[in-house]
Amino acid sequence: MKNTLRKSLILFLCALTLISCSERNANEQTIHQAAAIEAADECHLCGMMIMEFPGPKGELFKKGITEAEGKKVHKFCSTRDMFSFYLEPENKRNVTTILVHDMSKSPWNAPNDEYFIDARKAWFVAGSSKTGAMGATLASFSMQSDAQEFANEFGGNVLSFEEVTLATLM
Repeated sequence: MKNTLRKSLILFLCALTLISCSERNANEQTIHQAAAIEAADECHLCGMMIMEFPGPKGELFKKGITEAEGKKVHKFCSTRDMFSFYLEPENKRNVTTILVHDMSKSPWNAPNDEYFIDARKAWFVAGSSKTGAMGATLASFSMQSDAQEFANEFGGNVLSFEEVTLATLM
């Protein structure tokens, strides 16, 4: 009887540990590697050619989308279009990775794909005089101090990822 109880307790603890690990992994964010923006790439939101416009670009991966399945990353001609897509409730809950250019390391007129950063950790300047595809966009930076320096020079407000809303994009 003691052995059966002991075995049951051990099995229960093992199962509890497995469930705990599974829940933790399900909540962890997956970070995918950035995909290079090619000359023929079109914005996932508006369909415009991405490389024809200045300013930071964005990329995002949705849950369950892998290269092995033949599906590609969603690419955007501007951070504004990327946020417009991401902030829709049906998209927000299904995104694993969001990447933007770090404009402290990349020229405004030709952002360098070597400088993509995790957008959730980035700082954004909304309302600056710098424009991207179709006008206003959000300048993206890895460091808050760089975002503030940009805002001091070109105007606008510094925001964290969580502070960007659909109203910010208007």
